[in-house]
Amino acid sequence: MQIWAGLGNPGPGYVMHRHNVGFMAVDVIAEMHGFGPVQKKFQGWTQEGRIGNQKILLLKPGTFMNESGRAVGEAMRFYKLELDALTVFHDELDLDPFKIKVKQGGGHAGHNGLRSIDKHLGPDFRRVRIGIGHPGHKDRVHGHVLGNYAKAEQPHLIEMLGAVGAEAPWLAQNNAPRFMSEIAMRMQD
Repeated sequence: MQIWAGLGNPGPGYVMHRHNVGFMAVDVIAEMHGFGPVQKKFQGWTQEGRIGNQKILLLKPGTFMNESGRAVGEAMRFYKLELDALTVFHDELDLDPFKIKVKQGGGHAGHNGLRSIDKHLGPDFRRVRIGIGHPGHKDRVHGHVLGNYAKAEQPHLIEMLGAVGAEAPWLAQNNAPRFMSEIAMRMQD
């Protein structure tokens, strides 16, 4: 079994925030791959399903971003999984908007959700970094991250999320290079 956690903040006021793109990604994966109904578990919301021959639990922590590790840690302990079974989808300031990079382990770069998971489990989990771009100055980061996607960005957002969902089987097979390559090709069209 794998756990794929999408990071975001719960509640209707946060739905279209750039910081919630991890939630958006797991929602699209669930929809495109026919995952089961949403259940309230592990201080969040889960959906179970299969991608290829891999059983995957999608998890959206309901703990707010800075406490994401509580929910993710609880799920990992319940299933007695090691960190190589965890993939975290999150927004990434240091990537251009709508670019996708997969990274194994590393620091948190000031991302409170990653910091929390690192604190609860350690840093050696796989991350799907979803670019939101940097606003140019550190004083504008907070407003950018917690700001909604602009109307003009929404077609690109939908295209990128669709590509993540469509290419998720590569990720399920632990083929991150192919996952990234196929998404990049889709985004060029």
